Amino acid sequence: MNHEHFMQEAVRLSLENMRSGKGWPFGAVIVKDGQIVWRGANHVTSENDPTAHAEIVAIRDACQHLWTFQLTGCTLYSSCEPCPMCLGAIYWARFDALYFANTKQDAAAIHFDDQFIYQELSKELKDRKLPTYRLDNTQAIKVFEEWARKEDKIAY
Repeated sequence: MNHEHFMQEAVRLSLENMRSGKGWPFGAVIVKDGQIVWRGANHVTSENDPTAHAEIVAIRDACQHLWTFQLTGCTLYSSCEPCPMCLGAIYWARFDALYFANTKQDAAAIHFDDQFIYQELSKELKDRKLPTYRLDNTQAIKVFEEWARKEDKIAY
């Protein structure tokens, strides 16, 4: 088994998912110790869940299956360069590596354009399209302070 084999499976999932009508043309596989441990396909429209991207579906299922919240020792293969949401989840999951086939430019060419989000993230809050406001954090910061003192917390 090699990188191309795993990528072919991610691409196969994207094609199967698109043709089945379950979602958009995106697939992902998670590999650990040379074996595919989980697969994911985009289910945004079939599950009415804007977060059900192929990578997120695969990460959620793999973590439940492997009974862990970190996927250290795993590699993710995605049929397309991950969007900002998925990329964040990939970093949080602590993958060893990420491989993708289609680029974000390829996705934009078929009207899956995440460039808007990349641009928004670099803007000051006051300049973003989504009105975003910070409120008083007097109570919220106390929760963080208690967390910092908590001795039995699970480190992340």
